[in-house]
Amino acid sequence: VRIQTEKHYKGFWHCVQETYRTEKVWGFYKGVSASVLAISAISSVSFGTYKNFLCTICKLRYGAADAKPSKLDVSLAGGAAGAVRAVLTNPSEVAKVRMQTQRNPHPSITSHLASKPKYQGSLHCLKMITKEEGFGGLYKGCSALLCRDCSASAIYFLSYSALCDWLTPAGKNKPSFLVVLLSGGVAGVLAWGLGTPMDVIKSRMQIDESEQHNYKGLIHCVRESVRKEGAKVLFKGLVLNCIRAFPVNMVVFVTYEAVLRFSDYYIN
Repeated sequence: VRIQTEKHYKGFWHCVQETYRTEKVWGFYKGVSASVLAISAISSVSFGTYKNFLCTICKLRYGAADAKPSKLDVSLAGGAAGAVRAVLTNPSEVAKVRMQTQRNPHPSITSHLASKPKYQGSLHCLKMITKEEGFGGLYKGCSALLCRDCSASAIYFLSYSALCDWLTPAGKNKPSFLVVLLSGGVAGVLAWGLGTPMDVIKSRMQIDESEQHNYKGLIHCVRESVRKEGAKVLFKGLVLNCIRAFPVNMVVFVTYEAVLRFSDYYIN
């Protein structure tokens, strides 16, 4: 978030060094509670939406919920999952971004008594945003988040499905563990590759507090960011996002497939 929203960082390692120098280890964990509180529940809802939406499409188009979906069906279901995810996660995204861009110098490097931070935690941050900016403040950047999550989620599930089909030998109806790992990792990288530009814009819109009004909306934020920093600004944090995405989504899809197979074996 800091790389995406602040101009003075020269790159990833410079950001790491400066964060540690001024805020020590704690600086790397700002906003983590907002993410942890939301990620498990939201991931469940997202994957559940995808699966149910896909089954509904198959039932309407082919007459059976378990019919093999087309690539378009998978993309539509993925986009729907992204839309649901965006609406549910926007408040926690705002809190995370505000917490991560808030400066709290570590006591060991300050010679005077540090002022009390505006946001004292994720829940306090949500409370303060609602108080100062109204309920709408919790949905700042929602347009960018919808663009990011709908497109990224569509390519996420599409690429995973396509890779699993391609790498699974004929005659087998389930991908192997290694295929799931590889397909999940690649799907995550592709999704973040597509989603990073809107992720940058989302973060910039969400740190724009009520008294600042730097951006009037999605298009204005894109235009101003590109005008001041060039088109490369839209890809800030891309490498870091992709490096993180591969192992994370390997685990996500292995878990997803394990749950599906468990339910098929013990429930259906």
